[in-house]
Amino acid sequence: MLPVCRPSAVYPVAVVAPPPQVGLADAPPPEVWTRIPQGTPGTLGGVGLRLLQALFAAASIAVMASTDIFPFCSAFSYLIAATSLQCLWSIALAFVYIYALLVKRSLINLRAVRIFFIGDWITGTVTLSAACASAGITILIDNDVKYCEALPCLRLRTAVTMAFISWCALVPSFLFNFAYTTTALARLGMWA
Repeated sequence: MLPVCRPSAVYPVAVVAPPPQVGLADAPPPEVWTRIPQGTPGTLGGVGLRLLQALFAAASIAVMASTDIFPFCSAFSYLIAATSLQCLWSIALAFVYIYALLVKRSLINLRAVRIFFIGDWITGTVTLSAACASAGITILIDNDVKYCEALPCLRLRTAVTMAFISWCALVPSFLFNFAYTTTALARLGMWA
């Protein structure tokens, strides 16, 4: 067995603190993004995505409204209503993002991103369901009934395609907002 040495008294030791390092005082906390990814709220990428969503939704509205059949088919009327909602939501958020860029404010906070997330979820679901319903009717008219000689099937297909592209431009915005919301809620302990 080895002998164990136990000191009977504790003596203070003078320790010199290291000099402060320059630049660390201004560093953000570890959970704060130092570089905000493009496509998130308040960035140029976010503005671009919102403008693309509005552009393709407006194109879908214009092409569908140029046909004579849309008032008589509920799926096409639903597509007009859904893409109108998508267009208004995207334009409103594009203006908010542009304002945030001009005043150099960040829109990355839990309350704002949660509103964007829920709004994207609702408008995305409505737009996708309207595009799918209209695509089903367009395929029925084109392939099954063979009634395209009397109807403008190319314009119907174009309007449905523009609605799908508008929804595809919405998906990255939704995913950025969803990812931020879930990680922020998990960090706060509000998400199991």
